[in-house]
Amino acid sequence: MSSSNHTVVTEFILLGLTGDSVLEKILFGVFLVIYLITLAGNLGMILLIRTHPHLQTPMYFFLSHLSFVDICYSSNIPPNILCNFLTDQKTSSCAGCFTQCLLFLALVIAEFFILASMALDHYVAICSPLHYSTRMSKNICLSLATVPYTCGFLNGLSQTLLTSHLSFCGSLEINHFYRADPPLIMLAFAGFTLSSSLFIILLSYLFIITAILRIHSSEGRHKAFSTCGSHLTTVTLFYGTLFCMHLRPPSEKSSFMSPMLNPLIYSLQNKHVVHDMQQMIKGTFFS
Repeated sequence: MSSSNHTVVTEFILLGLTGDSVLEKILFGVFLVIYLITLAGNLGMILLIRTHPHLQTPMYFFLSHLSFVDICYSSNIPPNILCNFLTDQKTSSCAGCFTQCLLFLALVIAEFFILASMALDHYVAICSPLHYSTRMSKNICLSLATVPYTCGFLNGLSQTLLTSHLSFCGSLEINHFYRADPPLIMLAFAGFTLSSSLFIILLSYLFIITAILRIHSSEGRHKAFSTCGSHLTTVTLFYGTLFCMHLRPPSEKSSFMSPMLNPLIYSLQNKHVVHDMQQMIKGTFFS
């Protein structure tokens, strides 16, 4: 086929959630509230951890990185959705689509491995408490925090570059409200990154549960389980939402609420965070 029959694709058309202008205004308000709550919760968590010396531990170190990734992830897609609700021009450039796809993959994969690093931290804390300070030193924590960002960026970049070389034909309309390619996302999720991070988490908790069952004191077992409660809830919510999103037919709409709920999960299940949050609020508004 001659090159003259090829058309260079420069933009896509996002059909969005609805064509009803009144409903779009309502959805704009809903998405804006969710986005602001997500930013406030995760920024508050980072500020809390950075400003309280007794929270300078590996567990809270990884939690601050989880909040940072959630902020970046939440700021990748929602602003575009909000803009589309307020304008009739719903086109998106190819460069914008590929950039958003790169960031989406990089940040989600980074969260995979940050959750795995947190599982390793809990494993060392419960199974090797006497060697915790040496096995989870500052350098090791920095390494465990660097790997997720590196893996996420390299994986996202490679997937995006491969997608950018594809030929696009037929309709340029995307029946969705953000710029992501479901087959590409499913390929990334079902590959090495998802299985390896999930394997690390499951293996860590297998050893953790084994160690907890050896504890004779019921109070000790309860304390050990409560240490992992927030992380287990976050992992279940994160992976459960992903599996539900990508096991459904592509035409069904899905929402991803994990970035908004993570600060709430860790706040409600951690007395130190609740107390420090109360003190920070009192110091800010009632000083």
